[in-house]
Amino acid sequence: MPNYDVHVLSGIVSYPIAVAIAGFLSTLGIPFSLTPMALVLGYALYVLGADLPDMDHPNALIHRGTKPIVAVAVGSAVFLRLEGSIKVGEPWVNLSLSWLGAAFSGAIAWYGFTAIMPNHRGIVHSLLFAAIYGLLSYLLIEFGLGMSTGEALFAGFAAFAGYTLHLILDREVSLI
Repeated sequence: MPNYDVHVLSGIVSYPIAVAIAGFLSTLGIPFSLTPMALVLGYALYVLGADLPDMDHPNALIHRGTKPIVAVAVGSAVFLRLEGSIKVGEPWVNLSLSWLGAAFSGAIAWYGFTAIMPNHRGIVHSLLFAAIYGLLSYLLIEFGLGMSTGEALFAGFAAFAGYTLHLILDREVSLI
């Protein structure tokens, strides 16, 4: 089976094919907007997707890289919820207590990430998860970054295509 280098390098070098497919699909009426920013973000999401299915393997680099990002994201979200709601003393005390709650939540997310991951080459290695990754990418680009629907559609397509590339390289394409 291909390793990290093969998956990531395959994503890096095959992206022009994904751009060509998107360009062709846009001539058929799919409203992709291939702006420079959409293409750059699409490239990042495509290459990330080319190795992302291996996040279910605890020894994989993508798992070890994704786990701290999830922990920091959860901790930061908890901080943003707590900040301003804890009022037990001086502002620095309140901030410190908010970050204490955030850090505790981040630690739970750290261990929880591995605990909730299914077996390697399980459901995470499926077209269902490729579609979920594409949808999340679309939502991030349109609603998180405020880019146009066409740009977000392309980014979601690129994410889905990169994830699917991984499945093809593993020769294990399944719906679920």
